[in-house]
Amino acid sequence: MQASDFWDDQEAATRTSAEYSRVKRRLDDFIALEGRFDDLDTTEELARESLAAELVDEELLGELVAGVAELERELERGEEQRFFGGRFDEGGAILTIHPGAGGTESQDWAEMLLRMYLRWFERRGFKVEINEAQEGDEAGLKSATVTVDGENVYGLLQSEKGVHRLVRLSPFDSANRRHTSFVSVEVSPLVTGDVEVEINDDDIRIDTYRSSGAGGQHVNKTSSAVRITHFPTGIVVSCQNERSQLQNKTVAMNMLKSKMVELEERKRAEELARERGEQMAVNFGSQIRNYVLHPYQMVKDLRTGHEVGNAQGVLDGDLDGFVHSFLVWRAAGSPPRS
Repeated sequence: MQASDFWDDQEAATRTSAEYSRVKRRLDDFIALEGRFDDLDTTEELARESLAAELVDEELLGELVAGVAELERELERGEEQRFFGGRFDEGGAILTIHPGAGGTESQDWAEMLLRMYLRWFERRGFKVEINEAQEGDEAGLKSATVTVDGENVYGLLQSEKGVHRLVRLSPFDSANRRHTSFVSVEVSPLVTGDVEVEINDDDIRIDTYRSSGAGGQHVNKTSSAVRITHFPTGIVVSCQNERSQLQNKTVAMNMLKSKMVELEERKRAEELARERGEQMAVNFGSQIRNYVLHPYQMVKDLRTGHEVGNAQGVLDGDLDGFVHSFLVWRAAGSPPRS
């Protein structure tokens, strides 16, 4: 980076700068963990001395317990680094949410999931942009697409691919009966300029339409939203958050490239599994997690067996336990639980 001709190739320089920032951030995190460990080591020594002198310092003990718990969480996050060996794992991702059959029930569940992910992204410090969110007829969402940028986003979001099942007393049922709703979540890598994806003009159809939802008079009164259909794969992408049709088309094309790359990566993984005589543990479209709000509260991952009794906490964005358990489970090559 100190070379005089470093910025002659802008694209290469940008990639190198991003890599430098990523490595420096990891180093800074490691140094900070070392410092925190040393501080806790000193605190423990003081606590032992006070106990030996039969002088219990409750404040010191509380500080030690809280510090150890926080350090364990940070170490767990640091451990995640060793799980990311895929081509796109360290980059951003495009997350798409589709409600299943069930009308308003499933559409409301889709909006709840989007809220959960947005809160988790905020906790993680990821940069988020909502590309498209189509409102439901009565409530909720018919679909939503979000671009998420940050370190290891795609690798982390592998845990969320599949169908999410909700069981609750329906707020839309006058008889207050229990309903089960399903929503599928897709995750694609956020591809960069150095990834070549060939798309023939004859293979796509581009439709424009008026944007729905918030966005001001311009968004609602002009056909600025763009939908692209790729005939060979059946992939459909939409973007409506930009102010101009051209901007929306550019973003939608990048989304299409990302989904096509994800499709190829999935095919490659399935082929490698077949060559090794293995059965893919988790396929797209499989049910991966249950969220039960009635008659008891529990969220359980059907692959790892990880479960939490505080369902509301999970829906408020506390997903780290599920994500980490999935990464450990996948790295160990564990079979899905029945």
